Formats: sequence, structure tokens, C-alpha cells
Amino acid sequence: MNTRPPLPPFSRESAIEKVRLAEDAWNSRDPERIGQAYSVDTRWRNRAEFLQGREAAVAFLRRKWDRELEYRLIKELWAFEGHRIAVRFAYEWRDDAGQWYRSYGNENWEFGDDGLMAVRVASINDRPIAADERLFDWPQGRRPDAHPGLSELGL
Repeated sequence: MNTRPPLPPFSRESAIEKVRLAEDAWNSRDPERIGQAYSVDTRWRNRAEFLQGREAAVAFLRRKWDRELEYRLIKELWAFEGHRIAVRFAYEWRDDAGQWYRSYGNENWEFGDDGLMAVRVASINDRPIAADERLFDWPQGRRPDAHPGLSELGL
């Protein structure tokens, strides 16, 4: 059996670790790497799009980063219990015309005993911002440990 630690049931510490691992993976913008964290039959709702299966999730991520350029994400634990974690997040990106956005949202995650995410439900809103309003300014990739999180940024 392939496992993806930390495994449920989650403690506060292991839930925080799981959230940061997800943030780091998504900031890599590597759909194949990210896909390995999801069960083969994972179910997603992302905004109004419904996906079934790891392959569909990976294809979705490829499309996402073809459109959402210079993507940088911060996730924060909201709540957890047993095999479930609730997360709030914000990310910044620009479109190919140069317009910047900050997208805000919430995700509900459910994991199998193997630590793979079986269900991901995401609600997301986009807000256009000016380039000088950006708060997520680290080099592309993992958010540095010293960079403030959502609460510290007042988001």
C-alpha cells in the first residue's frame, strides 16, 4: 500500500504539516508531483467544475497554470477532525494580459487511511488587484518560512 504521511486521524500538528505540504506542492506548479497526493479515484469540486480521478485532477492543474501565471499560494489550517481537514487560502496570479488577481477560498479535504486525498471541495473568489497591491512576492516556488502567513498578512 502506497502511503502519503502524515496519516489520519490528524492531530493539530499533523494537520498543519499536511496543509504546508499541500501548499509547497501546489507552489511547485508540477501537476504530476501534486497528483501523487490524490487517490486514483479522487473526487473534486473546484468552483463549478466537477472532476473524477487523479488523471482528471492532473489535467485540470495543467490547464490552471496555463492560465494563472506567476502563481503563489498560502494555505492555512482552519479546522480538522479524524480524516478531514478544512483550509482557507489565498493565492496571487496574473493573466496573459498582465492583470493581477488575488483569489480567496476555502477547501474541505477528506483523506483515506493511506493519507491520499480522496475528496477536495474548493470554493474560490477572484479579486483583481494592482501590481503594487501584491503581497506574495517571494521567488517562484516554496514560500519561505520567514514569509508571513494569511493571518499575519491580515487576510
